Amino acid sequence: MEQVRATRAELLAKKSQIALARQGRDLLKEKRNALMRELMRTAEQVMRSSDELEQSVGEATMTLAVAEALDGPEAVRSAAFAAGGQLTLEVSGANIMGVPVPVIEQKSVARNPLTRGYSLPTVSGRIDAVAEAFEILLDQIIEVAESEMRLRRLAEEIGRTTRRVNALDNVLIPRLDAQRNYIQMVLEEREREDLFRLKRVKMKMERSHHHQ
Repeated sequence: MEQVRATRAELLAKKSQIALARQGRDLLKEKRNALMRELMRTAEQVMRSSDELEQSVGEATMTLAVAEALDGPEAVRSAAFAAGGQLTLEVSGANIMGVPVPVIEQKSVARNPLTRGYSLPTVSGRIDAVAEAFEILLDQIIEVAESEMRLRRLAEEIGRTTRRVNALDNVLIPRLDAQRNYIQMVLEEREREDLFRLKRVKMKMERSHHHQ
């Protein structure tokens, strides 16, 4: 037990600290519950998007294999080189229960066949289908990446909040409770001693009065 002053003022202060600590713990638990709900919602979204992404990967891979088999790898590589470009993403932030999460702002990667950089008469519809499939795939990858980053941030904050709740529940509140109980015990013991002394004084006064 660390040194505490056993006074009524200190007892009131400890009771106030305990009330504040419990209120803070309850607020943190509410925050954690809200974060858990958001985490579950985001996790479902990630799983759904990941399934769609996996399906798109299979479709895009199959489309590429058909184009390479029928048009030749060189024709596919040439079209891919002509269609290459830069992808610019704008990452901003949102706030969920005080947790900063990334928001990727992007326009769809999918392009009109006329803007892909290659000459339409020189490529087959199969190669054009490959370009379209991989543009859709890239859009999905970006969407999944954003959801996964959000999921990671939420999980990290839930971990931090849980550690704070545990610290309040297992360390701070028990310590304050013990200090309050100690102060109450000392004050009650003092009251008993004072009462005993008053009784002795009263008895002496009564005996003194009786002998007079």
